[in-house]
Amino acid sequence: MSERSEATPASERSVPGQGLVKGLAVTLRTMTRRATTQQYPDVAPALPPRSRGVIALLEENCTVCMLCARECPDWCIYIDSHKEEVAVPGAARPRQRNVLDRFDIDFSLCMYCGICVEVCPFDALYWSPEFEYAEYDIRDLLHDKDHLGEWMGTVPPPPAHDPHGEPSKEETTAARKAAGPAARPAPSRVRPEPGAAPDRGPAS
Repeated sequence: MSERSEATPASERSVPGQGLVKGLAVTLRTMTRRATTQQYPDVAPALPPRSRGVIALLEENCTVCMLCARECPDWCIYIDSHKEEVAVPGAARPRQRNVLDRFDIDFSLCMYCGICVEVCPFDALYWSPEFEYAEYDIRDLLHDKDHLGEWMGTVPPPPAHDPHGEPSKEETTAARKAAGPAARPAPSRVRPEPGAAPDRGPAS
């Protein structure tokens, strides 16, 4: 008998086949439980309302500022545009505006970080819960602006604002414009005491 077996107490010695018995016990416990497998694609999965599935494009909001393409860590956004002159009535010369020609996202490179959606200053990019866009060829994962625009119909509405929270800057500005100049607060003036010299500011 070896020194190791003599030092190990009898209660800690492994019984032959003990691991097999434990594994079978786990298998039997699992077999008696009810399965929670979702029968996809026959049954659609219950996704969170703001899940990140695919990026949708609202083309009329895009001003070709290139912020999304510059901030993308994977460089998977490709944008091309050209300039057009727009005649403005009453202006001295026509103005120029950017026209979007190409807006492609390569979803084989995208890591769904959401930076492009966050940095867009004109709300042209949105998260859509759509996720069924797998392809047999990896080259088909390069989606153009028309395909990205079709996913705008699946974008959920934004969450409601807190009714007890502060109004947004846009709502405050719109209410102030609707009320007119009468609603603007007048500048506060301090009336001088009788006999006091008027305050003419710091002496030069």
